[in-house]
Amino acid sequence: MARAPSAAPQETPKPRIRDAIRTQERILKAAQAEFARKGYDGARVDAIISRAKISKNLLYHHFRSKEELYIRVLERTYETLRRRQGDIPLSGLDPVEAMKRLCEDTFQVFIDEPDIITMLNTENLYRGKHIAKSPIIRALYDRLSVTIRAILKAGEEQGVFRTGIDPVELYISMSGLGYFYLSNQYTLSMIFDRELADAASIESRRAHIVDMILSYLTHGIEAPDRPRAGW
Repeated sequence: MARAPSAAPQETPKPRIRDAIRTQERILKAAQAEFARKGYDGARVDAIISRAKISKNLLYHHFRSKEELYIRVLERTYETLRRRQGDIPLSGLDPVEAMKRLCEDTFQVFIDEPDIITMLNTENLYRGKHIAKSPIIRALYDRLSVTIRAILKAGEEQGVFRTGIDPVELYISMSGLGYFYLSNQYTLSMIFDRELADAASIESRRAHIVDMILSYLTHGIEAPDRPRAGW
């Protein structure tokens, strides 16, 4: 008796998965633009739907509420910042060069992704209450702290960094030197009659950040003369 042909194995509907991912990404991009410009309270779901060119039902299929969508946009914002910092090839670099690269890239990501500054400013108005509901964001910065600790330890062991540096304080200072400059560039430009957004000013600020951080790390360390600012 002839054996009946076996049924073909069912394949995972990969196109549907890819479509879902693309749809979520489109929603998140539209939501980030809306939240960055109008804040959490001012942002409207209908505007996000219009930007993303989708139906309201489809948005709520992927995100249960406006707050959930906002938290996911915040996570995406921090993921972008950490991914850019994580892309720096620090392995194999001496600690001074590694710290210089980390300073430069942290500043550069604020330049390249201006919505990050707006989103962080908005969330600070809410005293971080939405970030507190995310299990992802704190874990991202735990890994950053590990990276900074490793660079500091290598610098201490080689005698090029002083001891006792708090990696969290260091990162806050490193980030703040660029963040404040960019988030307040319009008011500062008016106050000091200087165009802070032009290319020469940006490059000067980048060198200043590196100089400030490395001067702090190497304070009191006997080392051969090296040029300031560019290090």
